[in-house]
Amino acid sequence: MNFVLLTIIQQEPANPIMSFLPFIIIMIVIYFLMMRPQMKKQKEKQKMLEQLKKGDNVVTRGGIHGKVVGFADDNKVVIIKVDDNVKINVDKPAIEFVMPVGKAVDKNDKAEKKK
Repeated sequence: MNFVLLTIIQQEPANPIMSFLPFIIIMIVIYFLMMRPQMKKQKEKQKMLEQLKKGDNVVTRGGIHGKVVGFADDNKVVIIKVDDNVKINVDKPAIEFVMPVGKAVDKNDKAEKKK
């Protein structure tokens, strides 16, 4: 009995840094695998929204396709032409992506569509 108590008393306490090391490693992995790519994607979308101009074909989050015909409220609202006499106002952050205008189609793409 005395031997057990003696060994318990003689043990050195664990280093506090070593006990937090797995937690620190997990946080670093989460940052590089989840947070950093999300921040990069957010910066790219912000850049895309800043470069938005009249004549761009866009798709909203709701799936509405249209052409930008103007801006309102200090460039916070985008006016999109959906059809000949139909224009809608959407918030700028609701624009999901800009469709490329006049993209050239490769011969390989045409051959794949025929198959």
